[in-house]
Amino acid sequence: MRVVRDTWLIFQQEAGLMVRNPVMVAFSLAQPITYLVLFAPFLKVVMVDRGASTYADAYRIYVPGLFVAMGLFGGLFAGYGLLSALRAGIIERCRVTPVSRTALLLGRALMHVCLNVVQAVVITLVALPFGLRVHLANLLVSYALLAVMVLLSTSISYDIALLVRNENSLGVLVNTVGQPISLLAGVLIPLVLAPMWIQRAALWNPFAWATDGMRALFAGQIFQTVVWQGALIMTGLAAASLFWSSHLFNREVS
Repeated sequence: MRVVRDTWLIFQQEAGLMVRNPVMVAFSLAQPITYLVLFAPFLKVVMVDRGASTYADAYRIYVPGLFVAMGLFGGLFAGYGLLSALRAGIIERCRVTPVSRTALLLGRALMHVCLNVVQAVVITLVALPFGLRVHLANLLVSYALLAVMVLLSTSISYDIALLVRNENSLGVLVNTVGQPISLLAGVLIPLVLAPMWIQRAALWNPFAWATDGMRALFAGQIFQTVVWQGALIMTGLAAASLFWSSHLFNREVS
């Protein structure tokens, strides 16, 4: 219970800092909204022979992929905040308090989860005038899957940050790893349009499974096998990565 209480306190503190900086939140939405408005309509032409006969169909294909891209990159850059807190001595000052060391990490991670889910809600509302329609229950499950994805990518970012301890190295690694993973997950264009060797390689990419599960949810197929497979893979990897992040962080601040 102590970890839960302390995690909530750290989350409140980090969320308060984010709320007091609405400009950054607004700018973080600029890129996904730009892709939503300017890129998604192209899918109607590309996918016309695969069921995307209307713009509504195109947005049902693209918005889930956009959610996965937000979950991936929205978490991968979280390590910058952790490194900043370490350099500013914020974590060091927390060592003299009774707050749980694990909560210091989890509270920050949950702030990124909350931010990305709020962004996803905004993206959904923006996509509605373009014809996006999705059942409420499926939409809520997709938000839950997004939350798990953000936890995974955030913990991976924390792992890298705690290992390299350098913002420049973190940026290089995040961009080097993140771009191939996102493309191999089919976040822009479904992998069914890709050559067979790319589709086979994507089977080893957990975010590709999450993308397929997310698209199934938006297609109204909540009971499809790929939905729970993607959720199970994401949950297992997120739990393992968070455990390792907690281990590295506890060693760092001990």
